[in-house]
Amino acid sequence: MVRIKERYLLVNIVYAPDPVRAAKDKLPDVVIHHQPTLERLTPQALLKGIRAEIASLFGDYGSGALGGSLSVKYLSLATSTFILRCSRAHYQLLWSALTFMDHVPVKDGRPCIFRVVRVSGTIRKAEEEAIRQAKRVILAAREEPSGAGSSLTSTLQAQEQMSLDITDESSDEDMADTND
Repeated sequence: MVRIKERYLLVNIVYAPDPVRAAKDKLPDVVIHHQPTLERLTPQALLKGIRAEIASLFGDYGSGALGGSLSVKYLSLATSTFILRCSRAHYQLLWSALTFMDHVPVKDGRPCIFRVVRVSGTIRKAEEEAIRQAKRVILAAREEPSGAGSSLTSTLQAQEQMSLDITDESSDEDMADTND
């Protein structure tokens, strides 16, 4: 029996700061960029938006390749984080579609960036990375003084420690041997 190989993508929704609100609230930049998602985002609405983006970018091929295997395994509106499951062969299509999405997929959704933080072969590793990342954001928010003038780029560069686990167990040579 053949085991179906899957990939789990841990994704953050990062919001651009509103200069007027940021100056008035005196919140740290880390908190401003990692805002909770206030819209009524559901797993179904998220999937619908992702599938629409895949269809617009890759047409019928992309829709068919990711159609049955795409699902939302975890969605947290408080941390603006979600975990997607897809087939191992097509996770790059999903990643590129997320890169091109520029707003929360609900009616009148705010502009944002969907940032893939980790790609993993198991959901456990994706969950562990989500917990590690939430702890880092909390610690950074406590340490950063209110109203500090750091930009989105410096915040994202500080988080570059997060690694991507994208190694496949099979290589192209192994696949060529089995096709003969």
